[in-house]
Amino acid sequence: MEVSHLSVIYRGPLSSCNYACPYCPFAKHTETAAEHAADAAALERFISWAEAQPFDLSILFTPWGEALVRPRYQAALTRLSHAPHIRQLAIQTNLSGSLAWLGHAERSKIGLWATYHPNEVKRERFLAKCAELDTLGVRYSVGVVGKKSHFGEIEALRAALPPEIYLWVNAFKVGESYYSPPDLARLSAADPLFEVNTRRYRTRGHACGAGESVISVDGDGTARRCHFIERPLGNIYAQDVRELLRPRLCSRSSCECHIGYVHLPELGAADIYGEGLLARIPDSGGWAESGGLEAYLTRAQQLHASTAHASTAGR
Repeated sequence: MEVSHLSVIYRGPLSSCNYACPYCPFAKHTETAAEHAADAAALERFISWAEAQPFDLSILFTPWGEALVRPRYQAALTRLSHAPHIRQLAIQTNLSGSLAWLGHAERSKIGLWATYHPNEVKRERFLAKCAELDTLGVRYSVGVVGKKSHFGEIEALRAALPPEIYLWVNAFKVGESYYSPPDLARLSAADPLFEVNTRRYRTRGHACGAGESVISVDGDGTARRCHFIERPLGNIYAQDVRELLRPRLCSRSSCECHIGYVHLPELGAADIYGEGLLARIPDSGGWAESGGLEAYLTRAQQLHASTAHASTAGR
């Protein structure tokens, strides 16, 4: 397949975090020196592969833990940011690590997907990190898990952040009855896109960019359509990645994760996020445009409703 640009979601073997949030699915253990060495070797191999590709790349790092407290990941993003064919770099982070490395990076290419965990860090300290990013001119979004115990912190964070910084709320998916209508209205006031994340979209048989314009890659080079489909497409170190890419319909019954459903053409998330799609940073012009937000929410409602109906009708 001819390729001019590919998005890659990379997750190496790193599985340690300096936080211990009870709602987080990421592994929480202290890695051995051998485990750190294995992750460093996998990361170096991936960086070398990315630098060698003859087409443009955008990369999102989604570690099973906190990577940016590790100098190797700071160095990796810095190095990749200076490669001419790397368009965008993004990484999920709790912002607890040093940000000094950004002074050596091509900051225009970097977007941080930052999460605030109220039980792990004081709001003032987190906001100080955000202020550092503002000073450095680094694009970022900020998010919080939408537990009811976090509602006050979500609103306080929204009030404290610059208005142009997008605050997203990840729905706490423990059952459809968790949020009351007033809860939904309250969180939507902080995050106008919150409604989209509250749904599970039935996706089987629907077109998706996963496996065509975006793939996920493990530390050993195994490529999959996305993190949520186990069947491998192949291995980026054993074959030309372009041989793995083609249009595909989703094989999963449903999708509820932002990094999955935003690649559904029917949803049209690119109209909202633009080049900030991987870092969860909406395009300032796209969603502020008159009717843009309403159109996006309507598409999400229709996709949820129409696919739910089609699934029932097909049983």
